[in-house]
Amino acid sequence: QVQLVESGGGVEQAGASLRLSCKFSGGTVSSFSVVWFRQPPEKEREFVGAVNWDGGRSKYADSVKGRFTISKDNYANTVFLQMNSLTAEDTAVYYCAAARKWSYGLMTDPREWDYWGRGTQVTVSS
Repeated sequence: QVQLVESGGGVEQAGASLRLSCKFSGGTVSSFSVVWFRQPPEKEREFVGAVNWDGGRSKYADSVKGRFTISKDNYANTVFLQMNSLTAEDTAVYYCAAARKWSYGLMTDPREWDYWGRGTQVTVSS
């Protein structure tokens, strides 16, 4: 059974950087497209960014474009979300999810993703 575990969250000041990890088990990360969602306090879950199985294609929300980058480490079987220039608006619980498909038009819909981690909290103080 495929399992995902996020880590790396914490409390940072505005302008800082943080790297989140999403560790795969029960499957190889190179076989999956991977997405990051986040859920700010009292708001719905929102799309952050996604990368396809070989890392050759990606898509990011406008709010994080140019600041956040998703990368894969096949050896470590882990996906990373590098977050730079953090702002208070980035405060949220961050979730990674995976699927054995790449649906460019539907990837922002959480229902399109099959495997989910439990999330990691990121808090940015202004």
